[in-house]
Parts: sequence; C-alpha cells; structure tokens
Amino acid sequence: MTTKRKSPAKASIEAQRNHNHYPGIRGKTVHWADHAFEDEMLYIRVRFTDGTELCWRIGARIAIEEADLSDWSKGDFSQLATFVSRGTNKLD
Repeated sequence: MTTKRKSPAKASIEAQRNHNHYPGIRGKTVHWADHAFEDEMLYIRVRFTDGTELCWRIGARIAIEEADLSDWSKGDFSQLATFVSRGTNKLD
C-alpha cells in the first residue's frame, strides 16, 4: 500500500484550517492592542475600529507548596530550615 504525501503548500493550508479561528473578526481593522495584569490574570485586548474588542484572559497559578533546606552530609535527612510551607512564604 502506498500513501501520497501532500505538497508543503497544501499541508500548510490544511494546518491553517485546523487551528482555532475567531469568527467575526476576519477583515476588521485594528484600532489598538494592549495588555494588562490584574488580579493574577493577564488580559490581552485587541480593539477594532468598529468598536468591537477581542480579549484573552489568561491565568496561570503556580504555587510552591514547600521549600526547605536540608543537610545530607551524614547520609540522612536533617531539615535545617523551612522557607515555604503550604503556600506561605517565610522569606518576605
């Protein structure tokens, strides 16, 4: 059984079709774009000249559950200090 490979141009067009597109914004003219950090969220906004706006709200939450300093010089664990425990930061 033989399979045909797609030309690079056709593969590129097919890849574009499989991406998420935003219906209703094709052909609009951008008036301005900006971003802002508020309440642990990143807002990316694109305002069009017709007064409509496309906005992405991106949130990422990374929390250190625990950070400690330990001594392994004798082959056993010996905790020397705890810097972060269950989201509380003792370095502030």
